[in-house]
Amino acid sequence: MSDKKGDWKYAPLGWLLAGIARLPFRGLYMLSDVLYVLVYHVVRYRRKVVMKNLTNSFPEKSEKELRDIMRKFYRNFTDYFFETIKLGHISDEEIEKRMEFVGLEQFDDCIERGESIGIYFSHCGNWEWAPSMTLWMKHPIGEKVQFCQVYRHLDNKWFNDYFLKLRSRFGSVSFEKRTVFRDLFRLKRSGVVTTTGFMSDQKPSHNDTVHVVKFLNQPTAMITGTETIIRKLGLKAYYWDIEKTGRGYYRLTVRLISADPASEPEFAITDAYARMLETTIRRNPSIWLWTHKRWKHKVNYSDNEQPRK
Repeated sequence: MSDKKGDWKYAPLGWLLAGIARLPFRGLYMLSDVLYVLVYHVVRYRRKVVMKNLTNSFPEKSEKELRDIMRKFYRNFTDYFFETIKLGHISDEEIEKRMEFVGLEQFDDCIERGESIGIYFSHCGNWEWAPSMTLWMKHPIGEKVQFCQVYRHLDNKWFNDYFLKLRSRFGSVSFEKRTVFRDLFRLKRSGVVTTTGFMSDQKPSHNDTVHVVKFLNQPTAMITGTETIIRKLGLKAYYWDIEKTGRGYYRLTVRLISADPASEPEFAITDAYARMLETTIRRNPSIWLWTHKRWKHKVNYSDNEQPRK
């Protein structure tokens, strides 16, 4: 965390979060149960947004089924909050028990061949625990191997520094979205093999080329910048398929999207990712982040390949 003069006012918050991080998981989930009641029943945080998103995504489901998904989502949401704080004080052994990775030998094989990797992943389960992948890899972080993730810079410097510290807990580095291409290109020129995670399930940036697909029953503009970077840097494209196997337990399965993205038709990688992500969400809708306003701005299939304004 930053030690700038203006950050002194956040010191009590830092102490509080550090104290919470030291609680055992049983204590964390007791707090999560309390927060769930406040967020869902009292504050009713974005409940209209969540229900609208669910209704449009699953028109075949009854209102009772949708409300059941919504309640489970908010329970997962408050669990995610405290599980993320726990990154401030969790042992390697504990996170290895709780975060299982399947198929990472594919990444090890790529690293041995000197091939860098781009990973599509999403706001499912606890995405903040995904960087613990480094604990499972045969090839450790070193002079010629780096594990990275892309992030959006937060306006509040204290919170930005706090989350960067949590995300570096297992040795990976974070690159800002606006500079990630330059950062990865620099590492490539230096002969560093990289494995980089791209969160690609929210609204596209204004400079993204519009590409609309049918996703969760509605026209959806997908992020295309990830595919652009993967193609330009010659990365192999993979998808992280996440499941919640129990409270505080997750499984991430590595799935190949394309071994040679440059040979694929334009937006084929983005289309494949959209299909894979929808499969993940439909398997357990309650683990996706339904509070974001993914469909705030309506799009049509006729909008494809038009520059965003």
